[in-house]
Amino acid sequence: MSNAPRLTALDALHRSLGATMTDFAGWDMPLRYGSERDEHNAVRTRAGLFDLSHMGEITVTGPEAMKALNYALVGNIATIGPGRARYTMICQEDGGIVDDLIVYRLGETEYMVVANAGNAQTVLDAITERAAGFDAEVRDDRDAYALIAVQGPESPGILKSVTDADLDGLKYYAGLPGTVAGVPALIARTGYTGEDGFELFVAPEHAEQLWRALTDAGQDAGLVPCGLSCRDTLRLEAGMPLYGHELTTALTPFDAGLGRVVKFEKDGDFVGRTALEAAAEKAAANPPRKLVGLIAEGRRVPRAGFSVVADGEVIGEVTSGAPSPTLGKPIAIAYVDAAHAAPGTAGVGIDIRGTHEAYEVVALPFYKREK
Repeated sequence: MSNAPRLTALDALHRSLGATMTDFAGWDMPLRYGSERDEHNAVRTRAGLFDLSHMGEITVTGPEAMKALNYALVGNIATIGPGRARYTMICQEDGGIVDDLIVYRLGETEYMVVANAGNAQTVLDAITERAAGFDAEVRDDRDAYALIAVQGPESPGILKSVTDADLDGLKYYAGLPGTVAGVPALIARTGYTGEDGFELFVAPEHAEQLWRALTDAGQDAGLVPCGLSCRDTLRLEAGMPLYGHELTTALTPFDAGLGRVVKFEKDGDFVGRTALEAAAEKAAANPPRKLVGLIAEGRRVPRAGFSVVADGEVIGEVTSGAPSPTLGKPIAIAYVDAAHAAPGTAGVGIDIRGTHEAYEVVALPFYKREK
């Protein structure tokens, strides 16, 4: 097998735009086109265009598709209405998080699960194995879709100019089939930036046509192409977890402060139920560590793996850190001991190469858009 990274349908286009490319989860992806700060600010104030074709699409169909997914995942798939989407997770038998997912209900007995790029094969294998006892078919649709996202306050206006789909009626975490710039697409009002926006699932052969049409439509609104670098700072400000950082197989959803995605009240068993019931009780009685935000008082930027300290003791670990263009200061997400997790807790710092830099503990997210 070749170890060369996979290319998205927009690869040549990214290179023609002068993108700095990087290997991400086995894909060659644009990191940035110019200044990542400018790209970040464009999404916060105007609009940005992203190629997310590295994400993993898995389609589950058949009379028992819902039951199969209810068993395979921790969420209650039975309560997702047609055309709606749900954030959920897939866990191991011991409760550890395999991945966080979005599940779209495309039809009466058709669902699409979207997994993170680095976990797509693992998730596909797990769902296939778990669905074996049900009258349902699991299909690897990673090559069937390119995924383009337009995110930011100007995105509804930009998209409206190239589609007659009812965007006003499209709620957050919903999707509908439509035509965008002459291209058939699944239009979803989802995203990973903390802004309003849309994710457009299209056939790979239509990706370039759609990208160019959106670029033209967004020209007067200040739309710019955006890479993975600003996608990370945008999601960090919005307090959104990233698999491999805030979420791992060593943590349960309750450890991550996301116990709300686990639905014990749903019918039937699901993988990890017993372990997760124990984790829920433990978290309620004595939470080991909590996920918090940290804002720097100085200028030094923390990175994943750095220690969080108080009174000379290690009280936690940074999972993600970066300069925040919106706040104008370095920020971090970290797991810290419950005793130091309350917003405003004094004396908390991060060990940055031997120096304890002062940080303020805050509740997540750092940034919330005005509705």
